[in-house]
Amino acid sequence: MPEPLRVACLLEDTALSGGIRVQLAQADALVARGHRVRLVTKGLPLTWRTSRGEWIYVSDFHEYDASEDDFVVGTFWLTVGPAWDIARERAVHLCQGYEGAFTAYQPMRSEIEAAYRLPLPKLVVSKALIPICQQFTDDVTYIGQIVDEEFYRSRTPRENEPLRVLLSGQSQADMKGIDEGYGAVAHARWFHQKVDLVRVSPWTPSREEPLDSVQEFHVALNSREMTRLMHSCDVLIAPNHREEGFGLPAAEALASGIPTVLTSIPSFLAWDESRDYALFAPEENAVEFGEKLIELLSDADLRQRLRVRGREVAEQWHAEHVADRLEKFFRERK
Repeated sequence: MPEPLRVACLLEDTALSGGIRVQLAQADALVARGHRVRLVTKGLPLTWRTSRGEWIYVSDFHEYDASEDDFVVGTFWLTVGPAWDIARERAVHLCQGYEGAFTAYQPMRSEIEAAYRLPLPKLVVSKALIPICQQFTDDVTYIGQIVDEEFYRSRTPRENEPLRVLLSGQSQADMKGIDEGYGAVAHARWFHQKVDLVRVSPWTPSREEPLDSVQEFHVALNSREMTRLMHSCDVLIAPNHREEGFGLPAAEALASGIPTVLTSIPSFLAWDESRDYALFAPEENAVEFGEKLIELLSDADLRQRLRVRGREVAEQWHAEHVADRLEKFFRERK
């Protein structure tokens, strides 16, 4: 029987986010198979989710002794350089989205590109990220994404009246498309659609958000609370822009059997070639997105079809599939 793998993951922080959630899910999947995973972080102790990894807290990643590790994974552009410094040929770059495309990081784009050019093999969670990462290296491997098991359900409760529409993400990050989400709901309401708009964000709302249009606003929910909220809603809208590396809440909605309206961006379209698992609208177009939302709200049979098809597509995001690919990648390079 092969020896257990010894993997260290460098986490810049432990704040509530989809990116951190994915890193922890990958670690849990490997630990469940008997491997040793260390989570090395400059952040605070984790409070919003459980974790099966071994935690090590540092003020600088260069303090960490990686001599016992088979692999050290940089999980964010700021951690890629330190991973290379302390592990060299044993370093790996996990990419969940190309940070150089994010508006907030434009002043640091040259530094991000330098990190991406380091000679580390790259693991990507979406097939849409393969050509982006291949601009920097030929060594790119798709491993897929993990949706936590608690989101999966085979039955959906009776719909609410009015329907509850979930819009997830922080408005302060323009790639989430929150403004277009608000615009789409306003468009649907203008055409006499009655909905309750439910907002959830890891951050408090910005001053520009039209909170008078929101029936509920939830902030910084832990994993259990987020699952409960997701399962209380009837529709999810994800107006994300093409910079989005994956779009975890939309995947969680499909696993939950919740019909969705998505933007036709590469990360969402990469989930299945059929593209019949959601309704799609152009990005940054609130009116077209609102038209698709009206179509979904007006057709109970369509919502039911998307519930079934969404669950089928979501089967690819069970943890064991990603664990299989991670094990294969590490075994082949050990």
